[in-house]
Amino acid sequence: MDSAYKVHKEAFVSGLTGSTVGHINAISLLVAFLSVAVHAGVQSRLNPRPAPLLSFAILVLPLLLGMTLLAGAPGVLIVGLGAAAAGLYVRAPKELDSPLPSRSPAPSAGFAASPARVPPLPALSTFRAHMLLMTILAILAVDFSVFPRELAKCETFGVSLMDVGVGSFVFSAGIVSALPILKDPAYLRAPTLPKVLSVARKAAPIIALGLVRVALVKGTEYPEHVTEYGVHWNFFITLAVVPVLQVLLHPVIARGASVSWLVVLVGMAQQALLTVGGLDRYVLYAPRNTLISQNKEGIVSLLGYLSIHLLGLATGTLILPPSPSYFRRMQRGQSSAPPSATHSKKDDDAVRKSYDRSSSSNPNAYDKPLPPLSLPREDDKTATELFGYTLLWWALFYLARYFKIGGQDVSRRMVNLTYILWVAAYNTTAILGYFALDLLFFPRPERYDPTSGLKRPPGAGGQTKEYAQAQAPALLEAINKNGLALFLLANLLTGTINLTTQTMYASDTKAMIILTAYAGVVCWVAWAVRGRRVVKL
Repeated sequence: MDSAYKVHKEAFVSGLTGSTVGHINAISLLVAFLSVAVHAGVQSRLNPRPAPLLSFAILVLPLLLGMTLLAGAPGVLIVGLGAAAAGLYVRAPKELDSPLPSRSPAPSAGFAASPARVPPLPALSTFRAHMLLMTILAILAVDFSVFPRELAKCETFGVSLMDVGVGSFVFSAGIVSALPILKDPAYLRAPTLPKVLSVARKAAPIIALGLVRVALVKGTEYPEHVTEYGVHWNFFITLAVVPVLQVLLHPVIARGASVSWLVVLVGMAQQALLTVGGLDRYVLYAPRNTLISQNKEGIVSLLGYLSIHLLGLATGTLILPPSPSYFRRMQRGQSSAPPSATHSKKDDDAVRKSYDRSSSSNPNAYDKPLPPLSLPREDDKTATELFGYTLLWWALFYLARYFKIGGQDVSRRMVNLTYILWVAAYNTTAILGYFALDLLFFPRPERYDPTSGLKRPPGAGGQTKEYAQAQAPALLEAINKNGLALFLLANLLTGTINLTTQTMYASDTKAMIILTAYAGVVCWVAWAVRGRRVVKL
């Protein structure tokens, strides 16, 4: 690569100060919500199986436009998508000639056959896939001038789309880490060393990818911004190390420590090390004359990313089980013994009602078994509790930012406390939004608490007719299934395009053609391999 262009390219992504929280929420959260709302309207009102090309136009192109051509005028997208979603919502839900096969087992069947299986959660699949899509689009778009500089990663302080995307990736991984704990409560109390070795083995391919990336960047003189993570460190290494650190905290969690409070404590410890311990000055001013100082950003930020990973874990234990208080009771040492195979849905409701009464009116009644994970989720109750956490994280974020508890401002470079709280608020808002959309467009009585006053029939015909069930869009499910493989593909395509095209000087028209084709290739590959998992960890 031409050395002069390399210098100019590095300057192109350096010294940036970011945008505003409201702007980032508008072009990412609002645009994402409304595009999914339009797709849900198509699924529930027009066609339960939209064509992949239509799904691409509804779900992917608005995200791309929101971070490029229409980044300065997100209201155009918001009004257009909002009007389309509202127009579809007021239509009567489409009745199905014959019920579509559900992608998750019926409550009673799953309850008897596999009580430890966590059924799919459409809102979570949508959240993870949309987060990955935004990341994939941004890592290439940032190299073009059509991508506003205020959305690229901030040099030290500030908020930007790419800054929140990094934290969201770690948050999403934390949600998935809740699965082995929920499936087997004894996993928390298992010996730590074997678990650390097991998680490290699973993380080895990601570390290998990080090392390969280092070799390729150095070997091709690819433009790099060392203040992001360091000279040799990169995001792949962070992504591999954080889950290992989380396992070291399992003994503390197993003793009944609240994961949410653990998040706050780890975040405060990170901030104390930065301000009281002087790590913030070390990151900003220490010369890069040793291996550690060369990678000071990656090393210093690890504890902060661990806090974000624990945030994901706490959220996973809330939204994945059939009841928000499932994990809290599990920590008290209860078993999830399977019921008999002769039960019915009526039995399921009886177990759940008994469980809820015992956990709310009698705190000491912890001798009863946990409700099986295959019970229908009470999405209205989960959304209500998630709403409370969302308000809490936003309030703490603005308080910390106002009083400058994390320093001058939000810092993704050091992962200070305000950055941790921002990532928490942003991601819980995103998941809550997808929960709300599912409840709005796919209302089914079994998704509500038995005593809920929010129940409403899915259509004029009530329970005698069949309507589309809540499912993540098929394209997003395909992306979610092979997320790591697609992220690797996106990185390879990004490198290839940058080595063959001077992206910084490309016109907006050329940039949009390349970005649309790039997004199309990634989505086409996701759709082509949707029937199998390409990379198994």
